[in-house]
Amino acid sequence: MTARSVPADRTTRTTRTTARTADRTTRTTRTTRRTADRTTRGTERAAGRVTRRGARLLALVAAGALTLGAAAEAGSQSRGSGGNGRPAAGPPSQVSPFTGLPADPGRVLAVKFDNSRKARPHQGLDNADLVYVEKVEGGMSRLMGVYASRLPSSVGPVRSARESDVELLRQFGNPALAYSGVRSSLTKFLDRSPVHVRPHEKVPEAYFRKPDRPAPHNLFVEPEALLRTAPEASRAADIGFRFGPAPQGGVPTDSRTVRYTAASHTFSWSPSLRRWRVSFDGAPAMQTNGRQMAPRTVVIQHVAMEPSTYRDVNGAATPYIKTVGEGTATVLRDGRAYETRWSRPHADSGTTFTLPDGRPMPFAEGQVWVVYADR
Repeated sequence: MTARSVPADRTTRTTRTTARTADRTTRTTRTTRRTADRTTRGTERAAGRVTRRGARLLALVAAGALTLGAAAEAGSQSRGSGGNGRPAAGPPSQVSPFTGLPADPGRVLAVKFDNSRKARPHQGLDNADLVYVEKVEGGMSRLMGVYASRLPSSVGPVRSARESDVELLRQFGNPALAYSGVRSSLTKFLDRSPVHVRPHEKVPEAYFRKPDRPAPHNLFVEPEALLRTAPEASRAADIGFRFGPAPQGGVPTDSRTVRYTAASHTFSWSPSLRRWRVSFDGAPAMQTNGRQMAPRTVVIQHVAMEPSTYRDVNGAATPYIKTVGEGTATVLRDGRAYETRWSRPHADSGTTFTLPDGRPMPFAEGQVWVVYADR
């Protein structure tokens, strides 16, 4: 059979119809894409507005939290230091190895305090992390305050250092030491030590005298000014102390006294304060702010204190307090006395205190006093 031919004009009309249909399909596709694009852009703009609102809200919440945190920390510093503590930029991120309380590791400053009757009341000693009680010539006592967590505006009265202070301080690394004058032979010894010695004679701009006190009991130091002259002083680090709840045992104790030939130091438990009230020579150990000194933990460390090669201006031999070695110690905390053993293998190591069963003796969190007593 012969195929029937299609007229040319009909073929042309069919082609044009097909083309118009294709054009309409293309326009419909484009319209659909534009609609989809507008929908996408609208969704993105809405999401952006939500995101920006959320970001602004989060920023406001964060700013408020930081402000409240800074205010709370500043208040805590002010209350803890009697208004003289160094202000903090924010909450401490670490714990002090000297007190077990929150504190950033500041540079270590040791200050030698006069403890004669004419030197009292003391200033700024209640802001120290640690307080050491040392026997000196004639059976009198001197104090050493160690600061790292808080720096009062000024502390004192300041008196002279001793040879055994270097051995004691080596467990802190290379701390700064504030003191008044010493004999020339001891000056050379101190200058050669790893301690950053900063006596009144070397940095007089960090010291001042109070006119209402008799000399030589009127010399005071400004800790921040002194530490600016010792930028390489070591920061607070582990010296062997451990803190935590009181262990089982211990003997209930109302008070304990450590006596030297010409000085006595009594620590009486206060159940209401949960601290040990300090007395010197039978009188309350007061601060210039009107508060009695009262640490949470008192360590009575029995050590050898033999005469050293150095003597004072009157010819009396200076006791050398041997803090390297081992021996017995009584730890007072929470109204109880715990018998322990102390150990310090060498001068660069810290001092540990252990219970009879070998466990570390935990101290109460807060200021610690270490009183050196004869064996």
